[in-house]
Amino acid sequence: MTGGARDHAVAGRLLPWAGAGGRPCYLVGDGTGYVSRLADEIEDVQIDMADRLLGHAVGLLAERRVTSAELHYLARRLSESLRDVIRVAESRGERLGRSHRP
Repeated sequence: MTGGARDHAVAGRLLPWAGAGGRPCYLVGDGTGYVSRLADEIEDVQIDMADRLLGHAVGLLAERRVTSAELHYLARRLSESLRDVIRVAESRGERLGRSHRP
């Protein structure tokens, strides 16, 4: 049997967190279980945090007196957030690509 939910389950879903050594984690399933729902919630939190951090960055960079320590901290948080959002985009893109294949 090929196509549909079975192919989706076999391919796996890239999860929004990393495993040991930063290696990607995948979930094999039909997308309706507890871990899938948890991954959806974490993705939503990561995207919301990125949005809030970007707003904070805009405000901080508009300031005239920003220390190098503040900029360094901001850059680290922005890079962490960007990594998270890229992982979410990759995961969602993979799932969209699978759903559109004949």
